[in-house]
Amino acid sequence: MAGLYIHIPFCKSKCAYCNFFSVVSDKQRADFVEALKKEAVDRKDYLGGEEVRTVYFGGGTPSLLKPAEIGGIIDVLRQHYKITAAAEITLEANPDTVSKDTLKEYKELGINRLSIGIQSFFDDDLQYLSRKHDSKHALQVLEWAKAAGFQEVTLDLIYGIPTLTDEKWCRNLELFFATGINHLSAYALTVEEKTALGQRIAKGLAAPVNEDSVIRQYGILVEMTRQHGFEHYEISNFARPGHYSKHNTIYWKGEKYLGLGPSAHSYDGVSRQWNVAGVKDYCDSYSFEKEKLTLDDRYNEYVMTSLRTCWGCDAEYIRNNFGEKYAEKFEKGVKNHILAGKMFQQDQKYILNDHGMLFADGIAVEVFA
Repeated sequence: MAGLYIHIPFCKSKCAYCNFFSVVSDKQRADFVEALKKEAVDRKDYLGGEEVRTVYFGGGTPSLLKPAEIGGIIDVLRQHYKITAAAEITLEANPDTVSKDTLKEYKELGINRLSIGIQSFFDDDLQYLSRKHDSKHALQVLEWAKAAGFQEVTLDLIYGIPTLTDEKWCRNLELFFATGINHLSAYALTVEEKTALGQRIAKGLAAPVNEDSVIRQYGILVEMTRQHGFEHYEISNFARPGHYSKHNTIYWKGEKYLGLGPSAHSYDGVSRQWNVAGVKDYCDSYSFEKEKLTLDDRYNEYVMTSLRTCWGCDAEYIRNNFGEKYAEKFEKGVKNHILAGKMFQQDQKYILNDHGMLFADGIAVEVFA
């Protein structure tokens, strides 16, 4: 399986916590769309002719593009890539950038999955995060998505927000379950120093994140999703059986993908490359930097991504693809975490339990080459 990621960098405003590349001005929007189409044609051989089973429009805010612009990009992709008939085609959307009509148009274009950034159903939480929609409109957009015929929807929520009590977090989850949506992406609020939120916290103008609240609300999340029949298949992702995000699974399973657009990353199994960040620079020349991965790099990436998932880390795969010394290092390094009750073993697979997932990154670093 191979995937295409399309980075749309435009936003109506910058969310206070966001650390992804995006721009508020869309003055170069027309030039950007044309440059994106040209890059898609020029990089068509990157995936080696493999079938493309997922296309993901991320950002930024892809739903700021008109349906006709998204449609034009999809047409170019279909002309130059082997996109399967049943491909998952996802569009990220913010509630304040879509209408009942545009959602219908996106569906008619072949978009068959939406990822909607709700973040919270409480207005004070949204204000803390500098989101531009309110809770009432968020619920309305979910109804529009259903009316437009979207059967696959991911809803994004954030926990650990200083304004979010445990009671409100439970209510957020209850409102989510009531929608009937089959996929939830729930993220702990992380604050990067250079973001607007990080600067506000540093100046004492906003309350900092409380780690005890994060851990408590993570526990609530795990328990409530389990009670409602959701599978915890990646640290931040929960779905009913058969409704996993196929595109994001490509990342977690180390499969090939091509990233198009400013700052987009690509991976072909042996190297990584990333496009220049900056809309003008991208439109002028969509140059990229490239890094060939060493055996250590590839082993480390496999460990980092696989430990985040319900499939876990396969010691036999490590042995066959990286060598005996890597397998020995891994198996020796995780023994203490099995004894500590953070991980369990199924045959040659080592899988973090819900509690252990809180420590996934640290555990991975311990067994890095």
